Amino acid sequence: MPDEIPTGGPLTQIVTAIWGAIAGNLPRDLTWPILLLTLVLAIGIWFLRRGHGSKDADGRERHANLVEFLLPRRIYTHVSARVDIWLYVVDRVMRLLWAPTILVTVAPWTEQTMLSTLGAAFGSGPALVSNYAWMLLYSLFMLLCYDFIFFLMHYSEHKIPALWAIHKVHHSAEVLTPLTRYREHFLEAPLYAFGAALSFGFATGVFSWLFADSITQATLFNIGFFSLMFGLTGAFRHHHVAFHYPRWLAKWLHSPVMHHIHHRYLTQHWDKNFAAVTSIFDRLFGTLYIPVKDEHTPWGLGPATQDQYRSFRQNVTGPFRDWYDMVAAPRVKRPD
Repeated sequence: MPDEIPTGGPLTQIVTAIWGAIAGNLPRDLTWPILLLTLVLAIGIWFLRRGHGSKDADGRERHANLVEFLLPRRIYTHVSARVDIWLYVVDRVMRLLWAPTILVTVAPWTEQTMLSTLGAAFGSGPALVSNYAWMLLYSLFMLLCYDFIFFLMHYSEHKIPALWAIHKVHHSAEVLTPLTRYREHFLEAPLYAFGAALSFGFATGVFSWLFADSITQATLFNIGFFSLMFGLTGAFRHHHVAFHYPRWLAKWLHSPVMHHIHHRYLTQHWDKNFAAVTSIFDRLFGTLYIPVKDEHTPWGLGPATQDQYRSFRQNVTGPFRDWYDMVAAPRVKRPD
């Protein structure tokens, strides 16, 4: 058999390999189809609102031409946007170290634990037959499990000082860009991955028991259905374009602007809107806040502490500084 004809020189092959590695490690909402969908929705908002609906770096809505509406210069040239890029790169590199371990341990262990527990308590499952309605119910159950775990973890990060030291990096963003969603300390991502794996393993364990392991179609349906639903608006959660839902719908599903409120540093809106997708758990625990149209949302930590978390280095070392202060502070003897 003749040798294959190379499709390019060594440099082309190296660049192709590097791009393949990068593309394979991109989150779903940074792939071209989702970016294009986000662009189309943003242009639609600009047309429908006649140039309104986009926020500037200070979190105020203002009228803008289409280019400034989509790519406001003050936001994308802001130091916070540059820090987003570097924190994202670190997150992607570190993810290669811990993600495989969590994926192959936590979710399967949780699933098997649920199967064993349900089997010991109730015996073998009813061996239900999968259909579209059951697939939808499984998808909804998995979504609610994930949203509840996310809510608990997120709430804890805001209430426990040692965890807030890590999560503070995410809230140090002074402007919102698509990369702000991945602006997190490298110690935080494994925590949320652990929670997601726990919730998915729990939901899969329950339905594997119910369906005697014939759950494949539901799992595939869940990925497609809710990825589509959340993908339509998920990218706008950390985006300067104000994407509102009708108030009746916002009582059940988080609109992107509700997350704008979560990033707002004004004290009257601290600790609001913790969940990722639904409004159910924020309603149950009294943390839901539905903003009025084009409400002012200055982002970041606020003037008192923002200077401590502005640069890339400050955000990487910040949690360690805060932890040291927590340990060292009780040792400082106060004057009588």
